[in-house]
Amino acid sequence: MTDAVRAVKASGGLTMSQAGGRWVLAAVVLGSGMTFLDGTVVNVALPTIGRNLGASLAGLQWTVNAYTLSLAALILLGGSLGDRYGRRKVFVTGAVWFAAASLLCGLAPDIGTLIAARTLQGVGGALLTPGSLALIQSSFAAQDRARAIGVWSGLGGIAGALGPLLGGWLVDSAGWRWVFLINLPLAATVVAIAVRHVPESRDETATGRFDWQGATLGAAGLAGVTYALIAAGGNSTSIAVTVLSGVLGAGCLAGFVLVERRSHHPMLPPGLFASGQFTAANVVTFAVYAALGGVFFFLVLELQTEAGFSALASGTALLPITVIMLLLSERSGRLAARIGPRIPMTVGPAVCAVGLLLMTRIGAGASYLADVLPAVSVFGLGLAATVAPLTATVLASADDRHAGAASGVNNAVARAAGLLAVAALPLLVGLSGNDYEIPAAFGTGFRTAVMICAGLLVAGSLLAWFTIRSDALREAPAEAAPGDEPQARPEPPCRHHCAIGAPPLQCGAREPR
Repeated sequence: MTDAVRAVKASGGLTMSQAGGRWVLAAVVLGSGMTFLDGTVVNVALPTIGRNLGASLAGLQWTVNAYTLSLAALILLGGSLGDRYGRRKVFVTGAVWFAAASLLCGLAPDIGTLIAARTLQGVGGALLTPGSLALIQSSFAAQDRARAIGVWSGLGGIAGALGPLLGGWLVDSAGWRWVFLINLPLAATVVAIAVRHVPESRDETATGRFDWQGATLGAAGLAGVTYALIAAGGNSTSIAVTVLSGVLGAGCLAGFVLVERRSHHPMLPPGLFASGQFTAANVVTFAVYAALGGVFFFLVLELQTEAGFSALASGTALLPITVIMLLLSERSGRLAARIGPRIPMTVGPAVCAVGLLLMTRIGAGASYLADVLPAVSVFGLGLAATVAPLTATVLASADDRHAGAASGVNNAVARAAGLLAVAALPLLVGLSGNDYEIPAAFGTGFRTAVMICAGLLVAGSLLAWFTIRSDALREAPAEAAPGDEPQARPEPPCRHHCAIGAPPLQCGAREPR
């Protein structure tokens, strides 16, 4: 029995003042930090990857989407596996899996191999991401849990902020393969710390089967629709195959809905959508994160293709967005708790849209100070105003026992939105083939894509104004008894930072065992 396990059994949980508590934090910060890094670091390397492997724009789209697809489809299942078989065991398995997939990415001889390896990386991420917060919830004493989550969130924010900067530096100095190979020593450190210092925990009350059928149909549906959207923008796939992929994908998504409605143990409880606020918040999430996914895919390509920035300079250009979120997310959440989420969720996306309109000035010979910095700063301010209130609304509109599932659904919706945006936008703006290497052609497509994303944000803003209630953070749960008084919900885990890749995850309200 390790010192950490003894401390947990003797005192009911670790504290921040104990070495064991600090070791647990180190493991989960490094583990989740790898997934945060891969959510931001790879986009910066895309132009170099494309040139080195002779990839088309569709290949670059799949380099991003293969990871997002498997992560979005399996993240709910990953949390359930940890509850059943042991959170540390699944967390360590995810770290090893993620490292092996990263090695395959770094050694990939062609774009097809890279895409396959990125798919495997997403599976590892689906095991790591929910496990990080779950280990904090199960390992720390109640009085120190909020502080531990705050430290984890803040350091995760730093990892996200460093992602584009680190990616650009690695691409320029060591080569794009090191964007993936850097994960190997990180994963080795995570495994060594977790095996020695992190106590095992599981939910002893977990019963029933896993929703493998739902997970498979969800993944197949997203994959089919994504393939159809990307193939429609290229010239190498027949119309019949493209249409068939889209039809099969849509059919699988319809089957997913039916399975979840009938399953005794669904990974997406249909009862969640009995709350109009939950449904509305997820529709807003889809619009906002579709725009976000499209912007981050196009912006780094535009900065390197037409504006002539180096990989390092384009990565540094994105730094203000994460820094602003790191500084303001907590304040935004507190403001929403006081005045309600309706106004922040309306104003935030609208401010983001203004930032995107400013991005249309980015082109050949663009100045960072005059053209890029104002645009990304305004965009970051809008995002900081949006994410924490949005997450709080999702949690407030779900029953306590479904808090973890509600947060997981919201996270998956955001990732699916980004996935579909990256697939659809090049088709909508007429980009394909090697257009990402032609400055004038890509610049025109970029500005059109940014306008579409701005429209999505305006739509999200209007949806929030007309559907989100100002008292949503004090809404009675959908399954509460008629006479129950509405109860204020705890703030989401954005005490220091909300990541830009997706809304933060929140474990279930039930105390871990």
